[in-house]
Amino acid sequence: MRRIDPEGQAFRQIAPDVKLGTGVRIFGFTNLYGCEIGDDVKIGTFVEIQKGARIGARCKISSHTFICEGVVLEDEVFVGHNVTFINDRYPRSTNGDGKLQTEADWKCVPTHVKTGASIGSGATLLCGITVGPRAVVGAGSVVTRDVPADAIVAGNPARVLRIASPAGK
Repeated sequence: MRRIDPEGQAFRQIAPDVKLGTGVRIFGFTNLYGCEIGDDVKIGTFVEIQKGARIGARCKISSHTFICEGVVLEDEVFVGHNVTFINDRYPRSTNGDGKLQTEADWKCVPTHVKTGASIGSGATLLCGITVGPRAVVGAGSVVTRDVPADAIVAGNPARVLRIASPAGK
């Protein structure tokens, strides 16, 4: 069953190549194309999820978030408001000949967010990193390197503040 907010139906772009799981809730002013969305995911207003991104089951993606090609969110990941993922280490608008770049002119660098991680509002995650299971990224942080499992990180660049005890241990 797909639940889509009835008031925002005219203001959504969901391409036919999007693979949606069951129980997905998508609110207005969203743009999804070429991505995979797992079961029981909630996608807030003003979210873009690009081709090649994969979202696991029971994730919550808050408003104004940008999830680009190459991003994988495993199950039960929370993404706060206005979170930005990056997939290009050296972005340029033109190639060496001065022409606008095409997909052939750059390499997508993937980012992986493991099960149960939480990304705070306003965080930016650079490409080529892994956020470990149950890790917490503080609001406004800039994540430039891998985050260990159960770590709480914050700052610019994000640094480990402490390691939390895994749930149930």
